[in-house]
Amino acid sequence: MGKYDLITVLGPTACGKTRLAVALADRVGGEILSADSRQVYRGMDIGTGKDLADYEINGHHIPFHLIDIAEPGSKYNVYEFQGDFLKAYKGVVERGVQPIMCGGTGLYLESVLRGYRLIPVPENPELRKSLQGKTLAELTEILKGYKTLHNTTDVDTTKRAIRAIEIEECYRKTPVEAGGFPQMKSLNIGIEISRDKRRELISSRLERRLQEGMIDEVKGLLERGIPAQDLIYYGLEYKYVTLYITGQLEYKYLLQELEVAIHQFAKRQMTWFRGMERRGIHIEWIPFEWTMEDKVNHIVELMEKDHDC
Repeated sequence: MGKYDLITVLGPTACGKTRLAVALADRVGGEILSADSRQVYRGMDIGTGKDLADYEINGHHIPFHLIDIAEPGSKYNVYEFQGDFLKAYKGVVERGVQPIMCGGTGLYLESVLRGYRLIPVPENPELRKSLQGKTLAELTEILKGYKTLHNTTDVDTTKRAIRAIEIEECYRKTPVEAGGFPQMKSLNIGIEISRDKRRELISSRLERRLQEGMIDEVKGLLERGIPAQDLIYYGLEYKYVTLYITGQLEYKYLLQELEVAIHQFAKRQMTWFRGMERRGIHIEWIPFEWTMEDKVNHIVELMEKDHDC
């Protein structure tokens, strides 16, 4: 390993994070640590964009971690992620290769980069009862009143919003503190992509996922006995496709509403990343338009500099 304990590749959905992280790992000898809150679930492949073929490069496989580690229908959280991340990270370091964290879930990324000590949050029945009947917009307004760390990026259902408020209330009474998670010197690379190009890629990718069988994937999960409400909880593709399959959304509106939701999600991701910068995390932004070779060369140059991040 070099001067950095960790290399982090981040950016909004559809910007090519995984391909860049894999190309970098191929160049420097690294393994990928995923920081994606949906790719942890087994069997949720097309909708989460795992694209496992992307980990094959130049005739060999780049090892990845923290993908397919939880059962669909479960509620994996950042507390579990931190524990799983540390186990995987230590294994990568012991093998003498470069850990490369890659993902777009802001909370997962920041929990590592800022070294937060998080606590498990139990259900709060009284709080949940008081929030019943409120709209997603009303719950989102409540969330805006908190200043602690929570992944508002993924809050796109009332159930997730209520859980987010529940977490915030717990952390308000037991504040999140830095210091319980090892501090890592990370070189943080962000892929900077224009709004128009991002929208174009999101739209084309969504159409491709539908053609690849995303609806059949969700049908298969439902047939395995996973409750529709649990899939709706995950938001985005799983929310809207489940609504369609269960007759709550007409097909002609599926693509339209899902596309809008993903665009909004990408915008929230960028808002989170800018917030990370305001909170003291330095991010080196590199243009999406650069060739892969130029991107990797630039990152390697940054790795070789005595750059204090």
